[in-house]
Amino acid sequence: MNISVIKKLVETQSVEELLKAERALIEDEPLPFEIEGNDGSQQLSYTIAALWIKELMTEKKLSFQQALDTYFRQVRETIN
Repeated sequence: MNISVIKKLVETQSVEELLKAERALIEDEPLPFEIEGNDGSQQLSYTIAALWIKELMTEKKLSFQQALDTYFRQVRETIN
């Protein structure tokens, strides 16, 4: 995962815009804005990560770095 791509999405896109992008990626439609990534699955991963991080920042009043750490911890726990 490219943290700079996720950070850019968190800083520049609203939750509503990220949800539109998520839907577009799932339905194989044109994106409403540019998302870096090698393919649609990588772009979707970045979009979902940005959504989770924005949610953590809003609901738990975390900084970007704290929310990012929490997100990656949750991903690691899910994988293990």
